[in-house]
Amino acid sequence: MHVNKWTVGLAAVGLISAASVAQADEKPASGVMTALSATTLSGYVDTSMQWNFGTGNQALPDYKFGGSSKADGFNLDVVQIRNDKPLDEQDWAAGYRVDLWAGPDANTLGTQSSGSASDFAVRQAYVALRMPILPNGLDWKVGVFDSIIGYESVESPNNPNYTRSFGHSIEPQTHTGLLASYRFSEVVSASAGIANTIGPMINERATDFGKAESLKTYMGSFALTAPDSMGFLSGSTMYFGVVNGPSSKNLYPDPADPASALQETQTSWYVGATVATGVQGLRAGVAFDCLDRHEPGETWTLGGYASFQATEKLSLHLRGEFLRDRGEQKFFRTTEVNSVGDTIVVNTNPNESMAWTVTAQYDLWKNVLSRVELRWDHLLSGQKTWGTLDDAGVGSLKNEWMLAANIIYKF
Repeated sequence: MHVNKWTVGLAAVGLISAASVAQADEKPASGVMTALSATTLSGYVDTSMQWNFGTGNQALPDYKFGGSSKADGFNLDVVQIRNDKPLDEQDWAAGYRVDLWAGPDANTLGTQSSGSASDFAVRQAYVALRMPILPNGLDWKVGVFDSIIGYESVESPNNPNYTRSFGHSIEPQTHTGLLASYRFSEVVSASAGIANTIGPMINERATDFGKAESLKTYMGSFALTAPDSMGFLSGSTMYFGVVNGPSSKNLYPDPADPASALQETQTSWYVGATVATGVQGLRAGVAFDCLDRHEPGETWTLGGYASFQATEKLSLHLRGEFLRDRGEQKFFRTTEVNSVGDTIVVNTNPNESMAWTVTAQYDLWKNVLSRVELRWDHLLSGQKTWGTLDDAGVGSLKNEWMLAANIIYKF
């Protein structure tokens, strides 16, 4: 019996296993088919419905994967397709992961090497390797991988809330480079790596923005996990991380100074923890993010999280956050042309603000994550920022309320 090209194609995307092909053929499986047998296909389809209270949604709180394009309507957020082979227990194990995104959120992700929006992006694509050079083996990622810092994930179903935090919004998210990870014990693990830039554009170089060829991004993190001997605190984790290097570009350059688009080196600091409380079903977390753009002032956020598993299917999630955006080089700032043709600077978030988010998740259908979320953003200082903007870039609102439903099918 010969294996036709359609059978090989189905095995390649994980729709059939190489084992089933081998059983249908008395001949030994080829090396390609053996490799495919350990490959899995998975992903999700992420959709949402959003209502922003009141009128005037020209300007909204500037958190990642949000914005006016999603206000007051139905949305396809993103489709993720994952093909991967995880590392096994061999000393010299090898594997890979490819995460592909399709949909509007792929443009926000911004990894496209062409720099153009196309509703399609590579989120991750790396080779995974293990070397038995230390007692527990040293693991490597080579290629494009998610940032090593942050409480929340780029992958929406892994987060407790539908909307992203401001902390997530100021963190680096994707790097092209090399990352090493090692677990010293059940308590201590660490990662260190080098990448082209802070990202996210794949394969970009610091020279693309007028920097030296040798300028690279460096990153490091370590985690402490409470062992079983610590009782109800078992599994609690404290995490520390830093990423330093050239950013892709200055997102908000001075319109009168084109050279200001060449962004200098910046540093992202992160400290976070997830804690088991001793109350059945209740977990708490805290996250501190600081983005230092090496200019006067910096942007930092402090967030608190609480999650409660009320029943087998119902869980409740609360997030509170404080944002401080200081100095002349604010992160949440952009430029636009007003109705009379003047280029103006617009603060997309105020100097100080807070946000409260309440999310209820109920797993009614198999493989479906369904949640309802209420979010309140409140300006604590500065001019009105949200709503309808006048020709000077001043908004009409100090409060922004949003109600959303999020339906995700995972496969």
